[in-house]
Formats: sequence, structure tokens, C-alpha cells
Amino acid sequence: MPEGTTVETTDQVLQALAHEMRTAPEVTEVLSFAGVSSPIDFNGMVRHYYLRQGPNMGDIRINLLPKEERQQQSHEILLRHRTKLQEIAASYGANIKLVESPPGPPVIATLTAEIRGTAGHEYDDLIAGAKHVGQLLNSEAGVVDVDDTVEADQPKLEFVIDKEKASLHGISTQQLAATVRLALLGHSPGENNMLTAGQGVLHVERELNPLRIVLQAAEPDRSSPVDLERLTVKSATGDVIQLGEFGHFQEVNEDKTIYHKNMERIVYVFGEMAGRPPAEAVLSLQSRLQDSPVADGIDVRWSGEGEWKITLDVFRDLGIAFGAACLGIYILLLWQTDSYGMPLLLMVAIPLTVIGILPGFWLLNVLWNEPVGGYPNPVFFTATGMIGMIALSGIATRNAILLIEFVHEQLKEGQELRDALIQSGAVRFRPIFLTAGTAMLGAWPITLDPVFSGLAWSLIFGLLVSTTFTLVVVPVCYWLIYANRPGHGLPIRTEE
Repeated sequence: MPEGTTVETTDQVLQALAHEMRTAPEVTEVLSFAGVSSPIDFNGMVRHYYLRQGPNMGDIRINLLPKEERQQQSHEILLRHRTKLQEIAASYGANIKLVESPPGPPVIATLTAEIRGTAGHEYDDLIAGAKHVGQLLNSEAGVVDVDDTVEADQPKLEFVIDKEKASLHGISTQQLAATVRLALLGHSPGENNMLTAGQGVLHVERELNPLRIVLQAAEPDRSSPVDLERLTVKSATGDVIQLGEFGHFQEVNEDKTIYHKNMERIVYVFGEMAGRPPAEAVLSLQSRLQDSPVADGIDVRWSGEGEWKITLDVFRDLGIAFGAACLGIYILLLWQTDSYGMPLLLMVAIPLTVIGILPGFWLLNVLWNEPVGGYPNPVFFTATGMIGMIALSGIATRNAILLIEFVHEQLKEGQELRDALIQSGAVRFRPIFLTAGTAMLGAWPITLDPVFSGLAWSLIFGLLVSTTFTLVVVPVCYWLIYANRPGHGLPIRTEE
């Protein structure tokens, strides 16, 4: 809620949102927390939910039925209710964020833009840049729950003292401030004195715990600046004079919080995704910022607290791991075949897995992507899918080894190369497809997991396409390379 909202209004919004979620048959409990954060967990620790301390903030925790007792997963349930929840929040002027637990990578938000400036920029310049980026996020397809760290204007009352007049009556600034503080915040007798601390509570027989005694002005006497100016203070001569005689109240704006990172002033802009990969949205936003840039000297970075940097780092590291796996396979095949060229031929099957995986994900989302609540619900090629592609490099090479090993056996028995290649596909067809089919069926249950579904689909699509093409591509490449060479690629070993 906007700064300055009362905790009662925040609780009203929470109750309206909770009432909507109680209509879902999968929901078992709905817990709301107004003015304080919900109990801390890993998700809350990463996203700094423990900082949600204020009357304008609140949390809602929703528990679902066990997954075997419901048809939809938590992500689909969230998409189903997202539109209605956003409409309720908008009617109250609230900004809500719908997050699953666990939400994914440990980031403060899926999309996080860091707005930085130079020493010559005012913080208001950074705020203006953040508002511009926020408008782009709101207009970007698939981006939801846009927010920033810019606080709304919060008015406060300052009492301007006529020090000359106060000094003439023998009244100090501290005395006037203490009078206002006592009226507004109250005071417990003995709270500043360790020896008389027990005087600040009242023991009542019907109460289990002691009641704290607080001296405070009645609410009607402290509800407006006019009421506060009627408060009285005692002068040095014993005269009782109203507070308004020594100054007046004026309304000013509260100083806004200035965020820093690495000793630089910064403004954050946050966003979440619904039905679209974060990397695609970031690339689109970077292109749009080039066409509609922020002010000169203002820098917009996406590689900070969001998923963009983690995505780049993860796929970079997995790409290095994929290269290391291919190098390891080549070294093993080099030792086994005593040839520098034969391992490359056997590893031709590895690129075939990529041909199966990437179009497979595209085809899966074209045929089976059913929108939920008006939002697409695709299956993304995630880091787990990349892990599946790395695992397939060994499986695909194994199928090529089975074919070439059979060809070599037939050549040693005196069979022609062409007949050996044709017969290798016919004879090795059954064991290759049985092992590939077993692996695909074993991966099928994993497709239901929201995290490792990418791994399962990579194995299924990669095995299906690479196995099919390996039976054709590897023999054809072998014929093109070794048909006119002596020995037809048989390993030549010299014995002493």
C-alpha cells in the first residue's frame, strides 16, 4: 500500500484478497499478516521480506492440498487467480506480488533493474529514470507485478518554535518537545528509571499478565494540529500557557530513503514474469531502452539482483561443462580406437541431440501449451534442460559406438563395407531403440515436476531425434570418409 496507509486499511485489503483465495478448492489455509512480515523462510530471506515492517505492508500465506489430491500445480493455480487478485488490489490502490515457494533462483525479483547515476545527478534524477523504466516494464508483454523502491510523499508536521518568545517565559526547546512527545507517544511511569521500573505496570486480578500504564493525551486532544496547539506548558514563573503561543505547526514531506549498493546511490525497479521467459523480456527491454533511453549519464543495469545475471552465469558454466564433457568423451574414444579421426565420427551424434531438443521444446509449447487464466503456461528450456543435453552427449555417442563396432566386426570377417553398414543398422536397430525407449519412459514421470521437467523433456526429445538420425547419419558419414581408404577405418595396431 502507499506510504501513510493505516494498518486497518491494509488489513481490509488482505481480507479481500484472502476471501478470493478461499474460493479455490485446492486451498486449505489462508494466513494474513498486517503491519508485520510473515514467518521468515528461505524465500523471505532472499527477497528481504523481514524488512516489511510498517502499517502499509502485509503478507498472505496460502497452503494447498497435497499435490496428489489436486489436478493443477501451484503455478497453474496462481495463474488462474492472478487476474482477479490484481483487480481486487487495484480497486484498493495496492501493489501485490504473487510468489511461489520455492520461487526459483535466489533473487530479490525475477526482473531487477538497477538505476545508477554519476556524482552530478540528484537522487530525483534516478527516480525519474526508474519511473521511465517502470513504464517500459508495464508495457512489456508477460511482465507483471511491477514495483520500485521509490517511496511516496509522506507528509509530516513540524513544530516551528519562536525561540525568543519561549526564552522570555523561561521555557526550553526540550520542554516543548517533551510535551508534544508525551501527548502523541505517551510515557510509562518508571520506564527511564531502573529503580522504579515496577511502577509502570498495574496488577489486576482478572488479567493473566500485568497491564502497562501509559500516560498519554486523549485521542480527541491529539487528532489535529489545532488540538495539539491547545496543549499547555508551565513557564518558569508557574504560568500555564498554551503550546500555540510559542510556535506553529507546518506540514513538510518526510525525507525519502536513499538506497546504496557498492557505495553508489541506486533505485531498484522490480518485475515478475507470467508466461514468458525472463531472458526474452530483458533482451526486449534492452532494445527498447536504446530507442527510448533515460537521461544522459543514467545507467540501467539488469545484471544485478535479478535472474539475468544468474541465467548468464549458469548457461556459461553449463556450456563450459558441455565442452569439458565432449573433450572427455573424445579422449576416451581416442584411447579406445587408436585414431584421431574416428572419435570425431562417433561424436557426430552429439549435435543431433541439439537438433532434437530445441525444436522439441518449440513443438511442445505450440501443441500442448494451454493458457491458464489468460496467461500462457509454456515449458521453458531451463538450466535443467541444459543438464539433460550434457547427459545426452554420452548416450548419443554410445549408440554410434554400437553401430561402428558392429561394422568393424563384419569387416574383419571379410564383408564388404557397404553391406556391413546396411547390416549394422538392421541388426543394431532393436537394442538401440530398446535402450533409448527405456530411457525416455524413465524420464516421462519427471515431466510432471515443475523444476526438473526441462531435464525430462530434453532427454525425451534428444533421445528420440538423435537415435533416429544416428542410424542414418553415422553410417553415411562413415561411408563418405572411409569408403576409398585402405582398411576402411579399421584400427591398425602394431605388435612387437
